[in-house]
Amino acid sequence: MKKKMIIIMILVNTIFIIIFYNFYNLVNKYRDYEKETTHNYTAESVTRVKDEIKVPIQSQTQKQYPKEEIIKEYKGYAVCARLQIPAIELETYVLKEYSIQALNVSVTKFWGANPNQIGNFCVAGHNFVRKNMFRNLKKLVVGDKIIVTDNSVGIVEYEVYDIFQVNPKEVDCLDQETNGKREITLITCTTDSKKRIIVKAREIW
Repeated sequence: MKKKMIIIMILVNTIFIIIFYNFYNLVNKYRDYEKETTHNYTAESVTRVKDEIKVPIQSQTQKQYPKEEIIKEYKGYAVCARLQIPAIELETYVLKEYSIQALNVSVTKFWGANPNQIGNFCVAGHNFVRKNMFRNLKKLVVGDKIIVTDNSVGIVEYEVYDIFQVNPKEVDCLDQETNGKREITLITCTTDSKKRIIVKAREIW
């Protein structure tokens, strides 16, 4: 009987030693893992990871635009922007409210976003033979520059990326889906007034 008890005690002790040894190894492995994990998240390693995934830091900051105050009223009409197109030597004021009367005075905002805001700023104008109208819009080509100045954002440069003609009832060019970019659409009539000339431009980054 004593012999059996001794054997049982030896077995129990052996099992206990094995369990304790495994637990001790497990604790040490966890400590090593903790040290390795902490080391991997030092400032240097975080910077390296950011560099590897090419975080677009510049795109996360707001672009600063040059400022220039423009007049708030032109010939009795509220002004929302100044429009410049160097290629056709045009400088004109964009009137804030569209109306038949306003169109006879200058180009006007027709639809969409406010000047230099995210979206599609749509401007309509007659092709009258007057220096502040859109008579030479048809001479523009892709790549020409358009400059829009307002009293809120500032001076923003755009580049023409598309020019086409549409029937008067086609309004797709007024679409406000711009993928989060600033765009401008200029609209005027063809010489015979049967179609509309559309000039599309996107902000230059």
